[in-house]
Amino acid sequence: MNKAFVLIGGTGGIGSAIARRLVKSGESVHLIARSEDRLRDLATELGCAYTVCDANDELALKAALVAISQDSEISGIAVCVGLILLKPAHMTTLEEFRRCWEVNVVPAFLAIKVAIPHLRANGGSILLFSSAAARIGLPNHEAIASAKAAVIGLMQSAAATYAGNGIRVNCIAPGLVRTPLAEAITSNPAAEKASLAFHPLNRLGEPDDIAGLAAWLLSDESRWTTGQTFTVDGGLSGLKVPKLAT
Repeated sequence: MNKAFVLIGGTGGIGSAIARRLVKSGESVHLIARSEDRLRDLATELGCAYTVCDANDELALKAALVAISQDSEISGIAVCVGLILLKPAHMTTLEEFRRCWEVNVVPAFLAIKVAIPHLRANGGSILLFSSAAARIGLPNHEAIASAKAAVIGLMQSAAATYAGNGIRVNCIAPGLVRTPLAEAITSNPAAEKASLAFHPLNRLGEPDDIAGLAAWLLSDESRWTTGQTFTVDGGLSGLKVPKLAT
């Protein structure tokens, strides 16, 4: 039985970049997302299988993995769904706050829950996505930073729980990446300029900046790596570089 990597949210900016990277290296990929049109287009481009499924629907997600496992051994799963919400707490409604957690945290939890039965026998890799904002204090990030910090906590606990089964669980925490998800920021010149000022490398991320690390973490090459959060953010969270006058 051939091995396959499952990408939940595989049609997004980062998810599709990971899919292209894996397929290019000869890996089998199964895409999961809500939009059938986008799934069909990407799957046709890459020559891979897909399933239409809402990442917040536990029964549908469980059924999708059961169906995939009939034809392939699931060796890794990445959860590439998310929602960006940039508002100060006093301007964020409770509904918005809950929605931010529902989209960023719940799919990660459900993916772990339904993937474990398929990974327990032979081990494998689970990859989640947090944010650099979860590890430093950035203004107007209360909802998204708290949700993405929860993803890190979820990852660490799951890594400890399932290490004995040979299941690795890791997390990538990107800075601001040019994806459709971030378009509200990157399409606004003033917002983009302000965001650039936070990144010492003086550019925003591109999906492929994340895809290489993601492919490594999903693969057996990272077989001795678990419980880790890898920050890929252009220096945002680790460096303070003064802007020199010219």
